[in-house]
Order: sequence, then C-alpha cells, then structure tokens
Amino acid sequence: MAYSGSRRGIRWRRLGLFRYGPDASAYGAPDYPVGTRRAEPYPQVNLVGAFSHYDQLYSSHAIAKAASPSTLRRAPQELALTYSFDGQARSLDDYLERNPATGLLIARGEEVLFEHYRYARTDRDRLVSHSMAKTITAMLLGIAIEDGKIRSLDEAAAAYAPDIAGTEYGKTPIRALLHMASGVAFHEVYDGKDDIAKFARALFVSGSSGPAKAVAMFDNREAPPDTRFHYASIETEVLGLVLAGAVQMTPAAYLETRIWQKMGAEADASWVVDATGHEGTYCCFSAVLRDWARLGLVLAHDGAWNGQQIIPRQWLLDATTIAPGEGFRRPGIATPYYGYGYQVWIFPGPAPSVRFARHSWAEDLCRPCGAARACSHFGAGQSNSSPPGRTHRAMECAGQKTGTVAENVRAKRTDRPLI
Repeated sequence: MAYSGSRRGIRWRRLGLFRYGPDASAYGAPDYPVGTRRAEPYPQVNLVGAFSHYDQLYSSHAIAKAASPSTLRRAPQELALTYSFDGQARSLDDYLERNPATGLLIARGEEVLFEHYRYARTDRDRLVSHSMAKTITAMLLGIAIEDGKIRSLDEAAAAYAPDIAGTEYGKTPIRALLHMASGVAFHEVYDGKDDIAKFARALFVSGSSGPAKAVAMFDNREAPPDTRFHYASIETEVLGLVLAGAVQMTPAAYLETRIWQKMGAEADASWVVDATGHEGTYCCFSAVLRDWARLGLVLAHDGAWNGQQIIPRQWLLDATTIAPGEGFRRPGIATPYYGYGYQVWIFPGPAPSVRFARHSWAEDLCRPCGAARACSHFGAGQSNSSPPGRTHRAMECAGQKTGTVAENVRAKRTDRPLI
C-alpha cells in the first residue's frame, strides 16, 4: 500500500489503527475541544485539540504541499517490536496504551513500518512541532549558505538582521547562536514568569513592536560567545531574523521551495507568526505525521531524499559533530546526558552509531545513523505550566540492530500558549 497523498481518518478506524489513548476523557474525549487562544496554560482537556489545531488558534503562514508527493509504502507486515522497561517486555502497543501520544510513526527507507494514532487524531491532522521548529530553522540556514545568501557563520547576526545592530545578540556570531552559546543572559525555566514568557508576550500580544524590539529587551552579556551551552529559545528567533534578512523572504516561503516541496510533502503545513507577521522560528510549525516522517528521512539520509540532495550533506555532518575546542557542547557536558549541535541534541556514544538526535520534548525524530530510520512521535501531557515547546516528554527511538525501543518518560510541564 502506497501513501502518495493524504488518507481519511475513517480508513484508520477500519484498519484498527485509531484508538483512544490513556486518560482520554481528561484530554477531552470524545470531542477534544480546541479551546481558545489564551494567556494562561491550556487546561488538559484542550491539549489534544489545541496541539492539532494550532493554526486555528494563531495566525500562521501556509507552506504548500508538493505537486507530486513522494511515495511512502506500507511495509507488508507491521513492525512487531518489543523492548524492555522496568524489567518487563513491552510492545509498541503497550507504549501507546501507557503514554499520551497522539501519533507514532516509524519509517525506514521508503517504507512505513508502524503508524498509529490516538485521541481521535488521524493522518489528516497537522500536529504542532514546538521546538522541532528549531531544527528546521537550522536546516534552512545551511541551505542559505549553500545558496550563497550567507557568507560565513562567523559573521555577526546583525550583518543580516540590521534591526538588532548594537545589541548583544546582534553582535553574536551566527555559529554561537546555532550552538545556543551566545553568552547573553536569558532565563528559561517555564514558570510563566521567566524570560521566555516575557519574550513570547512581547512577540504575540496585540500591539507588539516586533521581534527586533523583543530581542533587544535581553541585552546583558554574561560570557563570551561560544564558550558555554545555555538553552535559550530566543537564540533561534535571532537565527530566524538572520535567515529572513539573508534570503529576503519569509522562513515559511523559503521552507516551501527549498525543503517542503522538494521532499514531496503530501499535505500543506503551517508556521505560526507573531503579531507583526514574522514566524516564531523557535516553535510552532505544524504538519501531518507522514510529512514529519519524510523530514526525518531527509535527515536520516544525510539530506538526500526524493532523488535529490535537499539539505547539504556537509551541513548535516557539521551540525552533528563536536569540533575540536568545543568540548562545552559534548554529551555529558552541555547537559548531563545530551550534547548540542546546530539546533539539535546529540546523543552520547561514538559516531556513527547514533549521531543525529532530535529537538523536542513531546515529539521526536529519532535517527540511528546506519539504519536510515525516522521516528515521528507526538504527544500531549497533563497540564501544569510552561511555554511553547514544552510538554510531557515521552521519547521513542527504534534500535538500529537490536530491535529494541528505549522508553524514557519524564513528567514535564505542559505547553503554555504564546500569549
């Protein structure tokens, strides 16, 4: 069975691939109300509805699908993968029954090995990326360099984003921003009172002065560039300003022609924009699950997919390699477990066993290098308090040779709306 275009949810019910997830009533079953755009954290009852209709709650730029979608074939037999967790053998179905996932897809080559949905979501629903948009932004910067639109990563951000000239972020080299290592103070702990909350409000409230003014609010340098890793979503927003200035088009339009249509996307996607019409490049890109898988397969094949080199291969190698003298980005040093590349987490372990990681909390693109396998996983979590891009974390990575899946579920605060 080939997937050359979108399918209707009724087929998933007929195949038995649609079911309610755990605690479905708490997440809004059976109707899953979307709710309204709000300044407080979404109630749990709205999480599934909101995260699959984000472009109805917020203004967005559309990214048009390909004229001829690339084909993903359904494997003759569904992946029957087992893994061990808490001393017990478990299956993928067990995982979905235990964790609040709206969709889980595993693909290898051109085959879909496993594709299931929960909470009445289907293959027609656009699922919001949250921080996986950061990786998309970084990939677009690599293409801009290939296109000759950016001369060097060692140039200051203000060279392409003159509206932030004179600010500490404007003085920061593009490379340091890609590493989340600007050295500029930015407090991101997701308590609703931190800098990311202030920054999001400055971007998305009615009457916003725009991203350059919002960036200029944070202008205290604590360390030289590229000397320490410090996760700060504002740095991806600055990269978005650099990208837009360099290519002289919106990030959504650049993505449409340079990645989305080239990879053969089967459905339109959307990217939330702020009150002044600029994409929030640190978050909030929405796409159907199979197109997330296609993007994962582009990365899994070192940027090549659908018969062409879409993202420069060397860019992906550089994005996932710790260069000499950059030990502060290594796994176990940048964080207790992960390292950090160009807007991607890097797993511990020798390359190329697991070189390319993912950038998300509620969703994952998992990439064991040699397997050319992509895993797209989207979930919802119990509501508490946090900003765009942070939900209950459930991560899945299909094993390259062992046939195992690592289940690592941690309670994280769930998504806070943009304003």
